[in-house]
Amino acid sequence: MNEGSLEMISFQIISNVGTAKSLVMEALQAAKTGDFEQAEENLTEANQYFVEGHKVHASLIQKEAAGEAVEFSMLFMHAEDQLMSTETIATLVREMIEMYKKMEETN
Repeated sequence: MNEGSLEMISFQIISNVGTAKSLVMEALQAAKTGDFEQAEENLTEANQYFVEGHKVHASLIQKEAAGEAVEFSMLFMHAEDQLMSTETIATLVREMIEMYKKMEETN
């Protein structure tokens, strides 16, 4: 695999999961104000971006599994870090939104 394509793949991951992370945080802010419909819309859209980033990442795993050498780079390591942190943040935000819903129900 040449360095240019690894760089492009890294940027595709970063772009997609960065957008997903922003949408997840917007969902949390919407839930905080009681707009759970908007929060769900944001989470749905965030998931679409996350899945796209994950597909790009999976394509590299498939190449390596097929015996093609995959170079290491700091940029790719950053892309993987963003992928994993976005997944963690999204999981926590979903739980926080559920807490906001329960808080609103009790008020």
